[in-house]
Amino acid sequence: MSQTLSDNKEKTQKFTLSTDNYGMYIDGEWRQASDGATLAAFDPAHGTPLAQIPDATEQDVHDATKAARAAFSGWADTPVPARSQALLDIADLIEANVQYLATVESLDNGKPIRETSNADIPLAVDHFRYFAGCMRADEGASTMIDKNTLNIILREPLGVIGQIVPWNFPFLMAAWKLAPALVAGNTIVFKPSSATSLSVLELARLIDEAGILPKGVFNVITGAGSRAGEYILHADVDKLAFTGSTEVGRKVAMAAAEKIIPATLELGGKSANVFFDDADPQTAVNGVEMGILFNQGQVCSAGSRIFVQQSKLDDFMNLLKDSFSKVQIGDPLDPATEMGAQINGTQLDKILTYVEIGREEGAEVAIGGERINDGEMGKGVYMAPTLLVGNNDMRVAREEIFGPVGVVIPFKDEDDVVAMANDSAYGLGGGVFSKSLERAIRVATRVRTGRIWVNQYNSFPAGAPFGGYKESGIGRETHKMILDAYQQTKNILVNLSAEPAGLPFAAK
Repeated sequence: MSQTLSDNKEKTQKFTLSTDNYGMYIDGEWRQASDGATLAAFDPAHGTPLAQIPDATEQDVHDATKAARAAFSGWADTPVPARSQALLDIADLIEANVQYLATVESLDNGKPIRETSNADIPLAVDHFRYFAGCMRADEGASTMIDKNTLNIILREPLGVIGQIVPWNFPFLMAAWKLAPALVAGNTIVFKPSSATSLSVLELARLIDEAGILPKGVFNVITGAGSRAGEYILHADVDKLAFTGSTEVGRKVAMAAAEKIIPATLELGGKSANVFFDDADPQTAVNGVEMGILFNQGQVCSAGSRIFVQQSKLDDFMNLLKDSFSKVQIGDPLDPATEMGAQINGTQLDKILTYVEIGREEGAEVAIGGERINDGEMGKGVYMAPTLLVGNNDMRVAREEIFGPVGVVIPFKDEDDVVAMANDSAYGLGGGVFSKSLERAIRVATRVRTGRIWVNQYNSFPAGAPFGGYKESGIGRETHKMILDAYQQTKNILVNLSAEPAGLPFAAK
């Protein structure tokens, strides 16, 4: 397969970041790492450096948690309408800077500007507004247990929250974590991925300049996960919230268990995307591409296992190969680009290694399977859209590749595909494509996964709970139910009688 890369170097060169030497945001101030250590942020599309970020020390993390602890009581006591308004102000601020933030995200991550400007950043705006409204409607309760006992149920913030997000959706996942935690009255120590810290640092800058949050309420730590991330896991926090690999998620869960604090985990996936023989052909092709090519396949819920009913396999493969060959790959800042660069060379090497593993296992490479490396974009890390044809027992069908590599697996009927879909350690996403809604819903209810899309894939609206079964995690985000994970429940029982309540210890 030969794929031509488009380059938009002129536009890239014209764009200027707010700084080329970022600091961490701690207690309302910008500062470098206490030992002066830094890391380089790179543009994966061109292989060029963008800026320097601090590599936090244990002291830096301690200072951030200390600042968050000091700010907690004031923020927790802030009336709900004021906290809700802060989220609305943040949403307005993001909306006013959509193009700038989208460009930063595309440069730092490699994803197409059409995704960041139309999905990542606008969805983040909507999530802040959604949770601002949810908190205003979040109510406690009071009931009469009996005629003399008033039962009051209150919700209170947990305290200081340590939040860690990965590099695939840096800004949007920041919104998923920050909005409910902040509006519930918690203070935050937030760590983006060392590979993609710039958009969150820009958000902190905008919030700081606008004076929306009191100092210490929102703190941003940057640095390597093996360093700064580990420090946060063992810091003075009251909850851990993590999105990332299942391997690291286990460490987060263990750290929380040792401290006896709650943790929410959104982890890996190997999702089944099921195509029945009556699926609309164009809708089905779009479903495959959104499932495995969106964000270069670097999506935890990617539809990486593509189950196709045997009777339509040959016809569907012809349609898929034709469509995959026409995908526009190139500079993320080109509006025509449909697929940008992988996050870095390490990830690209991992993807290519899995393609070779698939070949060795007997999978057929129907299209792609190679790095794209030509023209002006030769230093970038680009992967061709790839389809392997294999079976559900292969490693490529069981392990998370995190790239634009789908494994096509034929199936006979509903029972056959449900059994294979459930034969996985993961259970995060999935899709069903069929003109029969009855069949689609029937299959959706039988597949053990946290979300199933029907005749669509990889949409993430606010108000729809997202999270996984099995090794894909604990908890649900993007829905008001996540507020429960950022609040304590307090019960107050009031004796309304003039007489003593309960059983007397002794007659008086």
